Amino acid sequence: MTDTMEGDSEKSDESWLKYLIDGSVEEEVSTGDNITGGASVHEQGESSSRRRKNIRHNADQIKELEAFYKKNPIPNKKTRQEIATKLSMDFNQVQNWFQNKRTQTKLQSEWYENKIMKQENDKLRVEHSVTKEALENSIREKHSKEKVDENQTKIEHDQLEDEVKRLAYKLSLFNKVVAHDNIVLLNLGLDAFNELFRLYENGNPLWIRKLDGSGEMLNIEEYDRLFIPLIDTKPEYFTMEGTRASCIVADTSLALVNMLMDKNQWVDMFPCIVGKTYATDVISTGMAGNKNTSLLLIKTEFQIISDLVSVREVEFLRFSKKHAEGVWAIVDVSIDESKSCRRLPSGCILRDMPDGFCQVTWIEHTEYNENLVHEWYRPLIKAGMAFGAQRWIASLQRQHHFLKMMKSAVDPTVELSGERGIRKMAQRMTDMFCTGVCGTKHNWEIIQPATNENPKLMMRTNVSDPSEYVGVILSATKTIWLPTQQQTLFKFFNNEQTRSQWDVLYNNSTMERMIQFPKGQNIDSNISIYFAHGDESCASRVILQDTSTDESGSILVYATIGSQEMDKVIDGGDSSWVALFSNGIAIAPDCNRNLFAANDTSEEMDNGFEDGSMVTINFQMMGNMLPDTTLSMELVKQANGLISHTVHKIKSALKCW
Repeated sequence: MTDTMEGDSEKSDESWLKYLIDGSVEEEVSTGDNITGGASVHEQGESSSRRRKNIRHNADQIKELEAFYKKNPIPNKKTRQEIATKLSMDFNQVQNWFQNKRTQTKLQSEWYENKIMKQENDKLRVEHSVTKEALENSIREKHSKEKVDENQTKIEHDQLEDEVKRLAYKLSLFNKVVAHDNIVLLNLGLDAFNELFRLYENGNPLWIRKLDGSGEMLNIEEYDRLFIPLIDTKPEYFTMEGTRASCIVADTSLALVNMLMDKNQWVDMFPCIVGKTYATDVISTGMAGNKNTSLLLIKTEFQIISDLVSVREVEFLRFSKKHAEGVWAIVDVSIDESKSCRRLPSGCILRDMPDGFCQVTWIEHTEYNENLVHEWYRPLIKAGMAFGAQRWIASLQRQHHFLKMMKSAVDPTVELSGERGIRKMAQRMTDMFCTGVCGTKHNWEIIQPATNENPKLMMRTNVSDPSEYVGVILSATKTIWLPTQQQTLFKFFNNEQTRSQWDVLYNNSTMERMIQFPKGQNIDSNISIYFAHGDESCASRVILQDTSTDESGSILVYATIGSQEMDKVIDGGDSSWVALFSNGIAIAPDCNRNLFAANDTSEEMDNGFEDGSMVTINFQMMGNMLPDTTLSMELVKQANGLISHTVHKIKSALKCW
């Protein structure tokens, strides 16, 4: 960065602080020069590293600094110099450490106080409303009664007015606390933004490229040497993962910023990653009518489509900032003290390219409790394949294309509104599959935990959603390991010629594909409608299927739908009223190997038996028509048998015993 850019950035931050406090800014200022030209990203990264050389403190230094901080959190210049001399540190390093430590302590303290104040605020608002209503009732009663003690009424009226003023004053104090807390959150967002850009600008040795070219992995030792923890030090039982990946999207950076800063559009963009989103608080809508310095507070769940991996509940700050003309950054950073995981500065850098395209560089950086992860999935998560940048990038490309296709006709045999209806129905079906496996978005009750023999059974009740059957809904899920590669398995499941070998619902049927809509550039990611031949019971039904696949995994989701209902949707009818049950299979690669080892050219790899895969099978079905009834043991037995029969057919077909 040039000195001018840094100066402009400081002015922008000062303007934003003024805006946050009093709601106004004097003028909009540029936040930097365009970085699309000139030196390469790696050259800029090396230059940035030289300017920001940051030597990692060792354990003894940190221990001594913590001890000094407990005695005096704000040492004077002389004391800081003495500390620097004693610990063999630079004076500025000591000063920066104390500043960062005070900020962290202040953030944790004030964030907790703010939560308490918010609870108090809710109570005050209710009390204020009740008191105000009592005052109004008092006035009405005064005029309705013929005989009334005017002096007594005046005394009560004055008392109520005083109470209203007192509550209004307490509310104003609360609002000041919230405004002050927002400044603390803004500072955290700015610090996270700066770290994200440093991660973006640096290359090797901070980032190590994967042999398959799908992305890069963070060098943890190099990161620890260059960076000071932004949200306190990593707990001993936590493991760190960091990944980086890039792609090109046919849209502008500003359009993508608007999508990612909107809760509903963000969830739609990552349907298999983002589970239930509990809340999204808009702390600030940004400056100058756009998303520059927009600040959100999000509480959500991230998921892997497997019953063996618990969802990650995270609460984080999302901050968007315009770095230069045509260059934006969106960064997330955790603010809660989760015992399962926390999100270090993660997000994306969006840089406009010619002809309306945008280069997206995605960075995912997380610390998590590995003890809570099933041993089968530990290598996958550690390799960054489960929650890493490549999975986010793949979903962004696929869903962005999918949502764009919703606006244009593809198949001339289907009305535009009909194609949109089918796409919406497929997306709803896949969403139901993900929630049925992971237990998100609904109040699922576990009625049978997973064992080596039996699947995991969960149930929930639907009483009002017209897009689902009313009553008790049962979900049966089983994850198995197979010594077959992910893509080999996906081709097997997605081949209509071999479907009868594994699909217990269509044992004696052959499949004919009637319609297919693409979802992205990958030819295997699409939405299809099949007709089953050879079974009279299937004559009045069709199969809606949704498939997606990339390096991080594959899914195949399907549902049986009445032919007449599907015809109405194809003709442009409302698909949201079509009730369905989703079934499906999710495949995750087994990454239990050294990702940076030489490529294996053994015959075993050619046969598709290199590492294996985890396969998750899910069926959802009607439990009882009456919502307040319990499941019968016969139905539980049927669900167990359905899963068991499917597993048996798959292993038999693949000869995986």
